[in-house]
Formats: sequence, C-alpha cells, structure tokens
Amino acid sequence: MQNNPPDYEYHGLLASTWDVWRDDTANWADRALFLDVIRRYGQPALDVGCATGRLVLDYLAQGIDCDGVDVSPEMLDITRNKARARGLSPNLYQQRMEALDLPRAYRVILVPSSSFQLLTDEAAAQEAMRRFYHHLLPGGALIMPFFLPWQPGWPLESDWALLFEKTRPDDGLTVRRWSYERYDSEARLWHSKDRFEVLRDNADGVREIVYTEHHERSPAGRWYTQAQAAALYEAAGFTHIRVTSEFTPLPAKATDTLFCVTGERAA
Repeated sequence: MQNNPPDYEYHGLLASTWDVWRDDTANWADRALFLDVIRRYGQPALDVGCATGRLVLDYLAQGIDCDGVDVSPEMLDITRNKARARGLSPNLYQQRMEALDLPRAYRVILVPSSSFQLLTDEAAAQEAMRRFYHHLLPGGALIMPFFLPWQPGWPLESDWALLFEKTRPDDGLTVRRWSYERYDSEARLWHSKDRFEVLRDNADGVREIVYTEHHERSPAGRWYTQAQAAALYEAAGFTHIRVTSEFTPLPAKATDTLFCVTGERAA
C-alpha cells in the first residue's frame, strides 16, 4: 500500500499507466454508441469519469461540444497535456459524481467504462443519479454501461493474475500490473488489490524490479442487475428507460454480463 493514499482510486501508477494498458481505444464499441446517442439527443454532452480523455478529446476533435469531469487530478492533467498536443481546449472539471455542480446543463450525459459502479455507497449512488438528472436539459438523456463481475456459481475470489506487461513509452521501462479481486455476493460489492512493478535491465542484462506500488480498494465497486440499474433511473425521475445489450441498440438479454441503460429527462 502507498503511504497516505488519496481518497480517490486513480492515482500513482494506476493513473499514469492507464493509457499504456488500454492502448488504442479508437475502435472501441462504446465510442460509436455514445456518438449515436449524441447525434440523437444533441449537444452539449458531458463525459463523466472522462479519465485521460479518450472520448471527450475525440468528440471535441469532431466539432462536438463536449465537457469532461473526473475525480482524479492526475487523470485530468494527462487529459490537459493530450489536449494541448492536439490543439484542443476542453472544459474539464474535478468533481465527484455525487457532488456534481457544473455551470451548465447538457443534452447528453455519458458515464463510460462502468465508472458509475465505483460509487460503492448506495446513498452516494442515488445522489449522483439526482445530480445527473438536474444537469440534463429537458428531453436530454443519460447513458451508462454496467457490468456484472460475478454471477452465481462463479468463484468468490480470483487468483492473482497478470493484467498487463507493457513498455512505457516515455522512458522505455517495462510496467506490470497484477490484480486480485474478492466478491461479496450478498452486498453486490467487489474488493480489489493491484500490484504495479516497474522493471529495467541492469548492466548484466538481467531484468530487475526497480519500483513497486500497491493499491487496495475495499470495497472497490458495486454491481447491479438489469432491473436494479433501471430502478435507479426510475427513482431519480428518468422516463423512457431502455436496457440494451452490450454496446448495441438491441434489447438486453438475460444472460448479458455487460449492458447499457439509457433514460430521459422529461421534455
């Protein structure tokens, strides 16, 4: 564990290696789905949990009026640096979802990468839904993907597994990330541990670990069934709620472990 880690998840190597791990995201299916939603409901759009800017910068480059918000100052700094390199000037805000208070309202709010599920406290999740609703213009839409990390019959904990091992472009060093998860099926919470290792070849050509960083989140996230996710929308006042399969417009199947929920603020 890091000494006195901040009270948000994406810091240290978890933030700085985010793009190293995820690599080229230009053709991810969620990008096209969210773009279709923006085309249907209009602009401006808000990318909640914008991380290192993969969507907000992409959409801005296409001329779409899109703002970004994230809780991690490290992630936002990476986004700003990438924006400057591309000649873009995004409106970026450091705020928590459950405390969202922005200067304007939106036609579309999207919360990619199942980031909403990082809200482990149910009251905070409900407050975030209310904040989303009040940041939408009448007739606007909220779209969020959800995933199920555990299902009945699956093990209640994972083995330590190598999530990635890649070369860091800025210094040529190798970065590894090992991950472990434990699941509480009754509370619908998962708990995570991550170990990052930075490696380099010494003078004898032997690879050695030069730095290790540990992250632990307990709990790390909460999962929802399709019905529970739709109920969150309904409780916050959303109408025309649709649950769709993965990143498609097709109705969700009972067996889907990844689904999206879209709801509208009444016109």
